[in-house]
Amino acid sequence: MTSPYSFDEFFASDKEEAISPFLTVESRKWGKNLALKSSLFAGFLLALSFIFSFYSAPASLLFLIGVYFLVGTPALINSIHDLLNFEINIDVLMTLAAFLSVLIGSELEGALLLVLFELSAAMENMVTEKTRSSVLNLHKLSPRVATVITEDGSVYEKALGEISVGMTLLVRAGEIVPLDGQVIDGRSYVNLVHLTGESQPLSKAPGDEVPAGAGNLDGTLTIRVTRSSGDSTVSRIIRLITQAGEAKPRVEQFLDRFGKYYATTIILLALGFALFLPLPYLGSEGSVYRALTFLIAASPCALILATPTAYLSAISSCARRGILPKGGITLDAVAKCKTIALDKTGTLTTGKLICTSVQQIAGPPLDLNLAIAIAASLERHAVHPIAEALTVFAGEKKLSLLPVEQFRSLAGYGLEGTIGTHPAVIGQREFIEQRSRLSLPPSDQMATYLFVQGSLFVFNFTDDLRSDALAVTRRLQQKNYRLIMLSGDNLANASLVAKKLGITDVFANLRPEDKLAKITALAQEAPLMMVGDGINDAPALARATVGISMGKIGSAAAVDASDIVFINDDISLLDWLCKKAHQTRRILQQNIALALGVILLTTTPALLGWVPLWIAVILHEGGTVLVGLNSLRLLRR
Repeated sequence: MTSPYSFDEFFASDKEEAISPFLTVESRKWGKNLALKSSLFAGFLLALSFIFSFYSAPASLLFLIGVYFLVGTPALINSIHDLLNFEINIDVLMTLAAFLSVLIGSELEGALLLVLFELSAAMENMVTEKTRSSVLNLHKLSPRVATVITEDGSVYEKALGEISVGMTLLVRAGEIVPLDGQVIDGRSYVNLVHLTGESQPLSKAPGDEVPAGAGNLDGTLTIRVTRSSGDSTVSRIIRLITQAGEAKPRVEQFLDRFGKYYATTIILLALGFALFLPLPYLGSEGSVYRALTFLIAASPCALILATPTAYLSAISSCARRGILPKGGITLDAVAKCKTIALDKTGTLTTGKLICTSVQQIAGPPLDLNLAIAIAASLERHAVHPIAEALTVFAGEKKLSLLPVEQFRSLAGYGLEGTIGTHPAVIGQREFIEQRSRLSLPPSDQMATYLFVQGSLFVFNFTDDLRSDALAVTRRLQQKNYRLIMLSGDNLANASLVAKKLGITDVFANLRPEDKLAKITALAQEAPLMMVGDGINDAPALARATVGISMGKIGSAAAVDASDIVFINDDISLLDWLCKKAHQTRRILQQNIALALGVILLTTTPALLGWVPLWIAVILHEGGTVLVGLNSLRLLRR
């Protein structure tokens, strides 16, 4: 018998989610959203039963039996489970009313209650597994195997779960660092943008720590493992997401708060009316008939429909704009938030660098355009963001690139080559200081330095603002929203972007746990939204009252941990979303008031025998229709 897979061995095996050969990709498609599919099919059968009731009673009964089987069976099982646990809620009341309706000849009304009941429950269940899916996607972000170097210098691949602390790993250019470790040999630039939000590649040399998930850009690194797979940066973020999800405040629906008392009261009243109303007990005027009519009339059909129709209409309107809320209840939370925390890199900025200025700071005068052309000619051979920014900068100025001879890339330091007869070097401050033997003042911006023909130049960079970022921040501030910027980038870069956007509250140099702590503290003061895109944002997105992620550029972890996804990365829709959320809350409150009014108008006359069952049903279902029509107003843009 084959031994079971451990968690790490499972992901290292590169198998599908289910190892069983019986759980194929095709079979899993049938099981996806099964409750929603069965409730929709039951609704189709109910429509057929109603149509055939005018032509063929046996055919109508057959379709009706199918409805009760599909949606009545799970409702009955769940209600029995609740009753065994001494819990009476609206679910129990709905099920009881639906099945008792058969006793008074209102099978179609009972079936309609069951269909609506199961449809709303299925929609809620579609968005309950996001924590599990986020964990799966986080594991997919890091390699499943690593290249191990033995004492005799040979290399081989080994599953991460089998690698212990102290082992030596080889990380080549273009690979992802598999485990947290310390560099013992080699130099390279690494990209940490999805881990920390730091947009500038960092140079790593012997003695430096490198986290799992970092992208190795240009050199080869030999690292000694300092944390096993269970304690790595990725695993730590998984635990942060789980903890944040558990600590996240639950936004409860209005119906959930009084449902238990409402259901218990209605059931007890119906039982009391059946037993103690004046005789006779049986017949169309009897106490049992009137008590059952009261129970049917008091069943919250319009109340149950009030919530999903409003949410579905709002979600449909959002979807047309490229916004995907993970459940309508999220819109309630949006309406309560007056504070918005915004990640910098990838959310307010494009995640790319732009060269903002170039100036000569030492040496004999040299034409700036020539310096830009030399810098771009060297950088076109590199692959990091600064190289891309410089080549684009030269292209915008329509400068021709120059031939480079004796080119050499010094991983983790910079680049060097010969332009014509003049050697040129470009790179980080310490590297240029060594080559130029000049003392360079530190820059408060992201910068790289060029030394050529005895002249020294500094190129300054900043994150490229999204085209719609400034407009949306101004609109939100006009509506009295408090805006906060969170960034893993350094304070100088973050402050520069915040100043352009008019944001005064800035928190920089934040690690994932720091962002989580900051969001936790802010959420305790007042409900807040957070907008982010990277893996480093995922724990904070899960902890925020409402987490919003970018669908295109966002990491899988951020998308799964969030409550709302902007599919097209259009942050300009943020204020539109807030407006739609407030409108949804107003219409939901109107629906609840209307549904309760219909129940109060119907139940008492039905109980006193003043209104026959068919009129009570018309009033009850009429209220349901009005609730639905009111909800459709949310479809308007």
